[in-house]
Amino acid sequence: MAAYLVVRAVVADPADRTPFDHWYRTEHLPDAVKAFKALSAMRGWSTLDPAVHTAYYRFDTLAEVEAIGSSPAIAALIAEFDRVWGNRVVRTRDILPIADELKG
Repeated sequence: MAAYLVVRAVVADPADRTPFDHWYRTEHLPDAVKAFKALSAMRGWSTLDPAVHTAYYRFDTLAEVEAIGSSPAIAALIAEFDRVWGNRVVRTRDILPIADELKG
């Protein structure tokens, strides 16, 4: 069963949003895809709350996503995220197993 690692970040200061968007697009997202060996990744900003950014990393199996939580890859990415953004961006992670998928 396919699954996603979902990372939700809250960028509270509007002045940080454009630099965060650029950094995530050009550095963090490509680095995470490579480090995690994800099939794909996508990200976007909430239209209901402009401070909320969410990224989705897709994997073939739930086991692959679950293994990331204790991997050196995520530890390195967390350290880099913290180095760049410190406590200015609060984030959470979730795992979303795909129960059903229809293609149109």
